[in-house]
Amino acid sequence: MLQKREKVLLLRTFRGRTLRIVREHYLRPSVPCNSPLCPRPAACRSDGKLLSSDVTHYVIPDWKIVQDYLEILEFAELKGIIFMQTACQAVQHQRGRRQYNKLRNLLKDARHDCVLFANEFQQHCYLPRERGESLEKWQTRSIYNAAVWYYHHCQDRMPIVMVTEDEEAIQQYGSETEGVFVISFKNYLDNFWPDLKAAHELCDSILQSRRERENESQEGHGKEYPEHLPLEVLEAGIKSGRYIQGTLNVNKHRAQIEAFVRLQGASSKDSGLVSDVLIHGMKARNRSIHGDVVVVELLPKNDWKGRTVALCENDGDDKASGEPPSEPMPTGRVVGILQKNWRDYVVTFPSKEEVQSQGKNAQKILVTPWDYRIPKIRISTQQAEALQDFRVVVRIDSWESTSVYPNGHFVRVLGRIGDLEAEIATILVENSISVVPFSEAQMCEMPVNTPENPWKVNPEDERERRDLRKTHLVFSIDPKGCEDVDDTLSVRTLHNGNLELGVHIADVTHFVAPNSYIDIEARTRATTYYLADRRYDMLPSVLSADLCSLLGGVDRYAVSVMWELDKTSYEIKKVWYGRTIIRSAYKLFYEAAQELLDGNVSIVDDIPEFRNLDEKSREARLKELVWAIGKLTDIARHVRAKRDRCGALELEGVEVRVQLDEKKNIHDLIPKQPLEVHETVAECMILANHWVAKKIWESFPHQALMRQHPPPHQEFFSELRECAKAKGFVIDTRSNKTLADSLDKANDPNDPIVNRLLRSMATQAMSNALYFSTGSCAEEEFHHYGLALDKYTHFTSPIRRYSDIIVHRLLMAAISKDKKMEIKENLFSNKDLEELCRHINNRNRAAQHSQKQSTELFQCMYFKDKDPETEERCISDGVIYSIRTNGVLVFIPRFGIKGAAYLKNKDGLVISCGADSRSEWKPGSLQRFQNKITSTTTEGASVTFHLFDHVTVRISVQASRCHSDTIRLEIISNKPYMIPDTECFQQSALLLKSELVKEVTRSVEEAQLAQEVQVNVIQEDYQKYCQTKGRSLYLLLEEIRDLALLDVSNSSGV
Repeated sequence: MLQKREKVLLLRTFRGRTLRIVREHYLRPSVPCNSPLCPRPAACRSDGKLLSSDVTHYVIPDWKIVQDYLEILEFAELKGIIFMQTACQAVQHQRGRRQYNKLRNLLKDARHDCVLFANEFQQHCYLPRERGESLEKWQTRSIYNAAVWYYHHCQDRMPIVMVTEDEEAIQQYGSETEGVFVISFKNYLDNFWPDLKAAHELCDSILQSRRERENESQEGHGKEYPEHLPLEVLEAGIKSGRYIQGTLNVNKHRAQIEAFVRLQGASSKDSGLVSDVLIHGMKARNRSIHGDVVVVELLPKNDWKGRTVALCENDGDDKASGEPPSEPMPTGRVVGILQKNWRDYVVTFPSKEEVQSQGKNAQKILVTPWDYRIPKIRISTQQAEALQDFRVVVRIDSWESTSVYPNGHFVRVLGRIGDLEAEIATILVENSISVVPFSEAQMCEMPVNTPENPWKVNPEDERERRDLRKTHLVFSIDPKGCEDVDDTLSVRTLHNGNLELGVHIADVTHFVAPNSYIDIEARTRATTYYLADRRYDMLPSVLSADLCSLLGGVDRYAVSVMWELDKTSYEIKKVWYGRTIIRSAYKLFYEAAQELLDGNVSIVDDIPEFRNLDEKSREARLKELVWAIGKLTDIARHVRAKRDRCGALELEGVEVRVQLDEKKNIHDLIPKQPLEVHETVAECMILANHWVAKKIWESFPHQALMRQHPPPHQEFFSELRECAKAKGFVIDTRSNKTLADSLDKANDPNDPIVNRLLRSMATQAMSNALYFSTGSCAEEEFHHYGLALDKYTHFTSPIRRYSDIIVHRLLMAAISKDKKMEIKENLFSNKDLEELCRHINNRNRAAQHSQKQSTELFQCMYFKDKDPETEERCISDGVIYSIRTNGVLVFIPRFGIKGAAYLKNKDGLVISCGADSRSEWKPGSLQRFQNKITSTTTEGASVTFHLFDHVTVRISVQASRCHSDTIRLEIISNKPYMIPDTECFQQSALLLKSELVKEVTRSVEEAQLAQEVQVNVIQEDYQKYCQTKGRSLYLLLEEIRDLALLDVSNSSGV
């Protein structure tokens, strides 16, 4: 029987308003205990994660322990942890969403031996709060009472240790119940885990940080910053329009001086502002950190400042440049923080000399974050000297108004500075990417496919799916050597003379059940992460490279979209969606498909499926395949022309691909010729995504996952328009159609790089494409600007994108709805789907950033060993694509590098070019014009650099101990870099890119061998992480190519 109670809650809203809520509170005789010792498993219904049966005790942390020591409770060595509902709610209400989500993810994670017990719904555990009792005392009393009940529920067979920081509770409850021990957390670690060194160090670090905070608040130093306004005042100010709400975005090149607040919500509509708000200086930032949601008060117009337009390397250049800023823009100061988005930060300890300069109090150390945008963090440690050569993870605990810097604590060591694995780990931490191995519980959910026990089509599935194995010619067209084939195509003539086009996508959702362990893990990862030398899969390889890979000659489950098309106009007559069984007849590579399309049938010798066929069969099958490829291409041309008429954009894409050797190692990068079959496949995928979007929206108009690409702000196109004007081109940006037409016309016959750079600038001006829930947007906001489609989603890559898995489930539910069948799929509500979309968008941004940072890491590691003065490969041709007050931005086609080249150095000297065009530094001045910049020496000699001028550039590396190394460019001649044989130049450029990755990897391996570290890196990674490694640069570039083709722009994430 349920017992009804009333529970009074005083809740504070996101904006600070206090609400008194009276809720009906129902108590149950049984709630899941999740213990294998449960005497009544049927009554408890413990159907989720169970605690391990091989522990010596259960540990129950008090609410304060969960708040302060969660990162220690995350240690996999600590087992048998029971988190009480009371403690979890304390974290949710007092520590914010980020900490609470960490706790939720910990509870879901099958690798961690911990469970949630809903003590406040168990009738014998629930304790009402007594009159006059503080919230903290009631929480501790409730958790202790639940611990006692849990001990007796398990029939006194498992001792329970409750850990708390409340000395009174330890005195009061310590010996009250036999079998239930109440001790401090420090005492618990000392007695039960004396050898868990990392946990002890982390505990000491947290304790020390807390003592420092307490001492600071007692000492009450003078204020360094103004106090933040109360939440009620902030809320009222936002509502009245006095204050503005937005996210703080720090300029990494001028982190001490410039930050911007991008308006969000009502602020952007009500304030009348069309640009970001500038926050100038640390004082005005008022202890907010990059990524925080802040409240800003605008300053009077006469106090507004402009953003700086001069080039700078880092903060050291901020005050020295002396360059005039641009036009004044809205400027403000932070008066409050609504949401702190603090995360783990990678830092570097000061060198021995810097420690001495900080003073003799060696326990308080200022560490420098790897990310320029984060201020220095003060931590308390005695290990500063031992850690000065390592990358270290820290967390921020607080930032009081009396402190110049935030306070934090040490978490863990990543590795030695400059070491490849440590630098990769840094990139992962900085982007909040977790690459823990797939757990045993997750792998147990995977199907088996071994030579001894091969996977077969289930007879029941065979009855429920449309079988295409004997009726359809299905084939894939992919890059050479591709193993994870997630899409195939088909085309045939129907009895009525019309055509049928089919797109068949791997049926991942058949193997990944909603809310299974592997589904939760895939949802957390949200995407496959591609780095320059490796990748981390969203799903285990048994799916991504085997059972969900639509390989040739094997039976596979698919989700298909098939259209009936008019035989002449190719107009769509009808469409069918459903689950199918396919057997791909051919696994073609792009070049082979293009040769067949062009009529060169000799390529069949390179297609394995045509070997061992007699002449007659070979000829018949070849004729059938050539017809299918030709017909697909005709259809794709028609579909593309239709989108072009609506304004579809073609922006800068990747122009290289990787060639692999027999062992799947990177052998070469060769020019990727733009083939028509690339566009054929892309158009078929876009068509499928578009039609699936329409279908799921029609069935679930308020809870469908779709992808929107809003039109860019016109002011973002100003640089593109000015640069094009310098070459005599006019770029019309009023719509996607006019922009596409303008870019097509902006071709310089003497320099094809001009059009490439203009398309790149258009890409940079674009807004990011984002996933969204249709219940959260008006229909007119669904439009995809880049693809010129009214509705769009992602359906075609469920192996590497979790968004596609959600879309597959929505499509299956829509099909069930049409058939008036029960919807088996567990669909998200609009609110839950919107939260999931935010998570996926966030993870996609992290994937893009980590990909870019890892590529830059390899570039720097490659060039670091080269002497820029003597090494010929460090000299290259560059193209100027932007003018600044003290230099230019240069693009190097040979390496795909973009960077700054200074025309004025730190000593105030300017660049001068003599009769031989070689450059040198001399006293003088710079004069910037709209499309050019002139350097004039005191002797009267001058040199002018124009937009799109070709110059000779020297490439070197600017090393940094605390941050990532960066590529440094120096103009050494105002003339193009000439190589006698142009063709040789192009080829060597591409070969060098492959050598870059190979050489860096080889030098790292040699260093490991020198230290006698004999490991098989690829095999170890595969066993440990169930991840693929080795051929991954290939996959990286093909991934970017796919994104560029399917989504128009890799930079915008369209």
